[in-house]
Amino acid sequence: MGHGHHHHDHSPGNGAAGDVPPALDLGVPDGELSPSDVSRRGFLRGAGLLGAGAAASVLATPSAAVAAGLPHSHGPAGGGTARGGFRWLAGDHHIHTQHSSDGQYRVIDQAGHGRAFGLDWVVITDHGSNAHAKIGVAKVNPDILATRRELPDLLTFQGLEWNIPAAEHATVFVHPGRHEVAVLQQFEQTFDGSQLPATNTEAQNEATAIAGIKFLGEQVRRRKVDGALFLANHPARRGIDSPHEIRNWRDADPTVAIGMEGAPGHQAAGIPAPNGRGGARGLYDNSPSAASFAGYPLESYRTWGGFDWMTATVGGLWDSLLSEGRAWWVTVNSDSHVNYLDQSERGPGGAFEADGRYPDPVYTGKVNTTAGDFWPGYYGRTNVGATSFSYRAVMDGLRAGRVWVDHGRLIKGLDARVRVAGDRRAATGTPLGGVLHVRRGTATELTVEIDLQDRPNWAQFIPVLARVDVIVGSVTGPVASGDTFTAPDTRVVQSYEVSPGARRLSVTYPLGRLDQPFYLRLRGTDGKRSQPGLMGAAADPAGPKLDVIGDADPWGDLWFYTNPIWVLPR
Repeated sequence: MGHGHHHHDHSPGNGAAGDVPPALDLGVPDGELSPSDVSRRGFLRGAGLLGAGAAASVLATPSAAVAAGLPHSHGPAGGGTARGGFRWLAGDHHIHTQHSSDGQYRVIDQAGHGRAFGLDWVVITDHGSNAHAKIGVAKVNPDILATRRELPDLLTFQGLEWNIPAAEHATVFVHPGRHEVAVLQQFEQTFDGSQLPATNTEAQNEATAIAGIKFLGEQVRRRKVDGALFLANHPARRGIDSPHEIRNWRDADPTVAIGMEGAPGHQAAGIPAPNGRGGARGLYDNSPSAASFAGYPLESYRTWGGFDWMTATVGGLWDSLLSEGRAWWVTVNSDSHVNYLDQSERGPGGAFEADGRYPDPVYTGKVNTTAGDFWPGYYGRTNVGATSFSYRAVMDGLRAGRVWVDHGRLIKGLDARVRVAGDRRAATGTPLGGVLHVRRGTATELTVEIDLQDRPNWAQFIPVLARVDVIVGSVTGPVASGDTFTAPDTRVVQSYEVSPGARRLSVTYPLGRLDQPFYLRLRGTDGKRSQPGLMGAAADPAGPKLDVIGDADPWGDLWFYTNPIWVLPR
């Protein structure tokens, strides 16, 4: 069991907006709006912020949210199921093979290791490039089909790593089916940054990125594929994913563009020399360039406890999206290209540009201590609450935000729910990614059950969870500027220290009587490295610590994060 430790008092939702603004409520006809609301609605429509984008907001009416395919609103009895009702499936959505220009392994090598290290699903995401755009998607597909047959207890998706026009990279993947190759190939050849004219302006490239996301959604609506998802990769690494671009991607089609890497891959790069590369976790060793968003602080170019600055900063960019009511989720993955301590290299011969792949790897007998990657599942996991073991259920769980992530297998399992205070029925409560609608004045509470780790991780030690933080932020609605990246009302409101030797942490945190809308999320740590957050100690007294290049052993600094739950008045 754990015990609570208050850092400071905070009433959830202080200073937040009230119910859905009339201009955003599409159930209110234009004729019933005030002149100012008519003007605002017209502006939002013209900016593309009403329709699919607005429906994706948790501020949307329940019917609009359901129509958009987003987490549906829950009544006081909850819309989720008992803990056993979800199958928590661990996965990795960012994996490269010999079909990437900087990759090495066969599909079966990556998938087989992922399965051996405890994964239930993987996404093969070879790089977009001239060779890949021409022949890569079709070339890798037979290997993926063979892997699906050989490893039936592993869900192996086909995707690609998209060079987002005017921005960084992203995972794009689709539901398996007879059109998966055609859809991915058309998408890459039409919308990949490597295929666009060098004379394009930044505005043209940003528009192409939006069009690419809309294209994926259209393929689903036309039943070419049963689902398509987009997740932005290493978003703060070079500072070129601006806040307004992230908002625009998500609003282009929120059933497709669902989130970002909360923590990048390449975590082995931080292992100090001589045992490792002695570099930066995630390869986050950059500085601002002419293409970077000028508003980002220098600290954003490094990881914090292995996590991207956008996610790790309480009151930062991720929280600014959540405080708008935007459903935007975080994940982790390996970004595996060439793996730490492996003893193989690319086979001799071959011509990548002509073949679209490298020869199969060969054994060298030399241990690679300078590689920056881990095998899939070896270090990071994206745990998805699925209703069954199926491709559709994994995609639905990701889209719904039923996700928690961890490094180094810090914990065994987690269930977090918000419910009406005092309701202890097993089937009630709103799970991760969900929205609880209750009447104003209703008392609500957060319940958390965490199974603590009792088995060694793949570094052969048993991780020990030291503390769990409850983070709460006000829901204030749309921001005035799309380049906003702070949420000043978000802060750590409660911390629970874990008793030594405990096997489970069970806590109930009272959220008070609902006055204004708010959201909450959880974070946990092994407690080995902490510092006040970038928004100040009042917001985050003991957050993740800035990772130091050359001295950032990933095994000595473990964290977990959950996606949010919203509580809104009805």
